Amino acid sequence: MVNTLSHIGIGLLLAHALGLKGRKRLGLVLLSIVPDIDYFSYSLFTLISGSVSHEARNQLFYLLGHRELTHSVFFAVILAVLIWIKTRDRTYTFGGFLAVFLHSFLDYTTSAKMRPFYPFSLNESALRAIYPFDPVVNVIPLLPLFIVAAEYIKSRGVRKYKKKHAWNIKDLYPWDLKIRGKWSVRDRDVWDRRLKRLNIFHSFVNRNEDKFYASFIIVLLIWTTMFPVAKIFLIDRISRTEGTEISYNDTYPISTGKFLAAYPADDSRYKLLEISYWAGVEKSFYVDRVTVEGDIPDASRYAERAGNLYSNSVPQAIDYPVYSVSEKDGAVTVILSDARNPYVKKWPYFDTVYRFVFDRESRDYEVYESHYGRPEKKLDKNYFE
Repeated sequence: MVNTLSHIGIGLLLAHALGLKGRKRLGLVLLSIVPDIDYFSYSLFTLISGSVSHEARNQLFYLLGHRELTHSVFFAVILAVLIWIKTRDRTYTFGGFLAVFLHSFLDYTTSAKMRPFYPFSLNESALRAIYPFDPVVNVIPLLPLFIVAAEYIKSRGVRKYKKKHAWNIKDLYPWDLKIRGKWSVRDRDVWDRRLKRLNIFHSFVNRNEDKFYASFIIVLLIWTTMFPVAKIFLIDRISRTEGTEISYNDTYPISTGKFLAAYPADDSRYKLLEISYWAGVEKSFYVDRVTVEGDIPDASRYAERAGNLYSNSVPQAIDYPVYSVSEKDGAVTVILSDARNPYVKKWPYFDTVYRFVFDRESRDYEVYESHYGRPEKKLDKNYFE
């Protein structure tokens, strides 16, 4: 789950490293954000999903949902084939594949839950080895954007100078005018030194362009490979400490080098762990799977029914389900959420909460969905059955 500017930076990095210019460079920049076109397709999905059958809804979700088809390896290959058919350019085709693939891979290494091998497999997975706001993953792709911005500032200043045949603060540094008021000899000298430093930097970049940008990509690939491997050893160490198997896939980064893990402690509780590379288990606490408000003898039956309905839906946003059961005026309400939800406020995951309302007499039900910071909405019946 990397920011959009960083994804754009990846496309620019690839274009420079491969020596692409003009429209092909722009093409790689656009391809680097193409997977997120599913924001628009998901909006279409929400409009039509209520009017189709449950089975059709699920299949449409795999095709139109966010981080579904467009974030799969299959999608990257299809786009690469189309680029090859259109251009017959091996370098551009390879760059196009990498631009799309690296977008999905960076999401995959942070926190996104995806189906990377759809349509050949519906299994969800994610490495979740790198904190979404990791400075390396987010900053390195921004460097080519800063370089392009610096080139623009330099070229704009030089053009203005040549055109005017004189230094003019209104043209070169309009924001300084309010502070300095006049364009002095000292101001000219300062701007001369800045242009000189930019010339030295850009001369270095231009002489070593392929190596310069390729080194950024290499550092990024090493970083995004090192942490998933390191996480394997961490999960293995914590599993041996706890005497159970900790899920690699369901262990989420909560800061750089720190994760939130969970596992079933027994039939009635989950155990949650805050773990890190340098300290192992830092905190641990238990969460009840089912809590009941008041005297409801058949509470477990309603919790089970809510769980069965949820298991037929997509997306599967809850890994460790917990149920809160209450009753009022002949209606049993079951709140279904993830055991980790209270510990990750304002996060974009674990924040899905379902409210099932079952009528005891008619056995009919209604379901409502909510997310952190957004109003609750009623779901269509075809969401579950």
